[in-house]
Amino acid sequence: MKTNIICKQYLDFVIEEDQCFFHLPTKSFNLLTPKKETFQTKSENGVITTLSPIHHRFTSLPPPLRFDRHNPDHNRNGRPFHRPPMRRSATLRGDLIPGDPLLLPRMEIAADSLYKSKLIRGFCHLYDGQEALAVGMEAGITKEDAIITSYRDHCTFLGRGGELVDAFSELMGRMRGCSNGKGGSMHFYKKDASFYGGHGIVGAQIPLGCGLAFAQKYSKEENVSFVLYGDGDGAANQGQLFEALNIAALWDLPAILVCENNHDGMGTATWRSAKSPAYFKRGDYVPGLKVDGMDVLAVKQACKFAKEHALKNGPIILEMDTYRYHGHSMSDPGSTYRTRDEVSGVRQVRDPIERVRKLLLSHDIATEKELKDIEKEVRKEVDDAVAQAKESPVPEPSELFTNMYVKDCGVESFGADRKELKVTLA
Repeated sequence: MKTNIICKQYLDFVIEEDQCFFHLPTKSFNLLTPKKETFQTKSENGVITTLSPIHHRFTSLPPPLRFDRHNPDHNRNGRPFHRPPMRRSATLRGDLIPGDPLLLPRMEIAADSLYKSKLIRGFCHLYDGQEALAVGMEAGITKEDAIITSYRDHCTFLGRGGELVDAFSELMGRMRGCSNGKGGSMHFYKKDASFYGGHGIVGAQIPLGCGLAFAQKYSKEENVSFVLYGDGDGAANQGQLFEALNIAALWDLPAILVCENNHDGMGTATWRSAKSPAYFKRGDYVPGLKVDGMDVLAVKQACKFAKEHALKNGPIILEMDTYRYHGHSMSDPGSTYRTRDEVSGVRQVRDPIERVRKLLLSHDIATEKELKDIEKEVRKEVDDAVAQAKESPVPEPSELFTNMYVKDCGVESFGADRKELKVTLA
């Protein structure tokens, strides 16, 4: 059976005739007052159509601000703004079985435990709460499309086809890790799946991501680059974002800049750090969409649309409205700038995995027993991967000197007395 699911995608606009109407959110917001949870369904010729609920973070919206699609003042090349993605996503029954969505938070919970056991050292930024972004994005694109992100990269790596054992090995600094145990939590990498890493410097991946898009256009590839950055960590307010976006717009690069708006940085809520919280509107001549980042099907549809747009018209901004359950990193309890009631309230009304679960059960696509069996399989898979990763050896001390210079360049490293040759750098 094929299932058509109409996603009220929280795109913050509606279409009337040939105009786009964007809504500016107000400063007043309340995370704990969602709209009533309802599913309107009907079945025609074996096709199920579902209208999923939309959860507003903002309590009120002012009158819409209008942008004419053919206004050259808002479009440098005089091309019309294109219609937004359809609010309908078609998917097969098997595609909705939540193996990957369940795997991601279970992996992050295990990482939390390993960090507290001091088996993971250094920085560690967890992704639980934002799983719909990694899963939905992969569903809407291909492995030939490039992805580059910040230091919150574990789930993106798995989404690109990375192995659980490689992920845990890297987190624990073992040789089997995806970066040979030398990158740690912030520097996952998988070149064969066009995943160009997590980056520890806030916002540093944005110019690099636009460079990937330049390479794709230069090589005449029909692929795009998804450049992920955060709002709370400060990347959305940095100058390098706007410099990279400017050149991407001038050259019509196939770059999709994805702002992962989880509403909080380290110790600071975004309303304290950004005068304008409408990140999808910051592109000037670059169009933007605001997407419900807690709805995996909405993310899929938006990414699919963004790819088609970028290949024809150049860059676009996607603001993914999401939420993280953990603090900014393991060193941040995440309770000084938000309340525990707020976090639990978001879990109750917007949790991305619970949304998929309700969808599966409400349409008899899966039973409670089947979902519990999947959860047990995922738990075992994660536990086995942790055990294997612990058996992997740590890198040799000489590995400190590798991957620093071009291979076979003949550079030699000496001891402090300049007499004892330590290693020839490879």
